[in-house]
Amino acid sequence: MAWLKKLVGAALVLGVAGAAAGWLLSAPVRLDGADLAQLVGPGDVVRGKRIFYAGGCTSCHAKPGSRGDARLQLVGGLELKTPFGTFVPPNISQDPKDGIGAWSVGDLANAMLKGVSPTGEHFYPAFPYVSYARMKPSDVADLYAFLKTLPAVAGKAPGNSLAFPFNIRRGIGLWKRLYLSDQPVIPLHDGTPELVMAGRYLVEGPGHCGECHTPRDLAGGTRKGQWLAGAVAAEGSGVVPNLTSGEGGIGSWSASDIANYLETGFTPDFDSVGGAMVDVQRNMAELTADDRAAIAAYLKAIPPHPNGYPARKKSTK
Repeated sequence: MAWLKKLVGAALVLGVAGAAAGWLLSAPVRLDGADLAQLVGPGDVVRGKRIFYAGGCTSCHAKPGSRGDARLQLVGGLELKTPFGTFVPPNISQDPKDGIGAWSVGDLANAMLKGVSPTGEHFYPAFPYVSYARMKPSDVADLYAFLKTLPAVAGKAPGNSLAFPFNIRRGIGLWKRLYLSDQPVIPLHDGTPELVMAGRYLVEGPGHCGECHTPRDLAGGTRKGQWLAGAVAAEGSGVVPNLTSGEGGIGSWSASDIANYLETGFTPDFDSVGGAMVDVQRNMAELTADDRAAIAAYLKAIPPHPNGYPARKKSTK
């Protein structure tokens, strides 16, 4: 019996040690002093408006079905149904109680670049901070300045509906260690045209295109080796198309075709944008012609991947 007691004791010690290590490794990590120093001073509202539309804030945080100026009332409420449960984007209007009106610029930067709330909790990655992490803190400061010009709207969005163990936020800290990085997805060599570099920033960062257009693994992380190759739609039906020049992608589109689609919503075959991409295209139309040209140049420059999803399914993005 002595050996059994020793075995049980060792198991308990290892269990406690493992739990302690997991607790430490899953702790929320905030921005360091160097990053926070870039947030000093007022942001630029005009530049912030550009980041607002590049980031697609209205797509998730406006009330579903909103049109016109109502799209700037960021009350939340859209349901994002995923294999992990249903996520509901919150109110991010300037209401100090129900929205983020009481947040500091540092609070917004920690949320977008680190996925950490002002109270020190992990945000779920349905909020695409995995992409936003590649943004410059100065762009977040500009976005903060623009958000301050938008209306305060009272009312909390419904909460998420998640089953165990996905309802335990602390576990997201371990997930972040696998998937959260501020490094670019596609390495570009010296001498790459500035237009392509600008497009990489917009697509991989604020535009967060990979969040929908890249396949995911069982843990919900994007498969970087199939970057923008198309994926099962997060909404639960259909597929999101391949944006590369690989088979099933947009290799036949020219850079001007892509830029025109982002501006007008019309494909080279005179088909029109549909599904969830309608709202995304509205946002892209708010950008400058140079921004849309940069996005197009980047999409033409990235590695081709074949689309592994059945073409018979209707695309939603």
